[in-house]
Amino acid sequence: MSWYLWFQVIHHSLSGIAVAYSMASGEGQLYTYMVLISEITTPEINMRWFLDTSGMKKSASYLINGVVIFIAWLVARVLLFVYLFYHVYLHYHQVIEMHIFGYLLVFVVPAALALMNLMWFGKIIKGLLKTIAKKR
Repeated sequence: MSWYLWFQVIHHSLSGIAVAYSMASGEGQLYTYMVLISEITTPEINMRWFLDTSGMKKSASYLINGVVIFIAWLVARVLLFVYLFYHVYLHYHQVIEMHIFGYLLVFVVPAALALMNLMWFGKIIKGLLKTIAKKR
């Protein structure tokens, strides 16, 4: 299995477990919502695929989409996660009172997803710079 498929399996498994736990226990709902907000980038990612497969990789739409992905990813998958970790730090006295499984989920799931988000963000930056360089 390729690294991409492993990322997908890990990403969706961790997310599904965290959402199910949050719904069943009532714990960590704010953090679950914060992580789910990051899915706002999905339409732009899907649009990127459509533009690519329809032969529009050299179009202005493709470039604009890349810039939108960069901005959306920065806000929803980088800065929001920084705020999430800051919020956990500020409210650690409440987080520590969670059931041990919920406590671990608050740290493990966002950390794993943040790592994946940063890896993808690096690829987004590299791709955007490559696309902009080609336009010159």
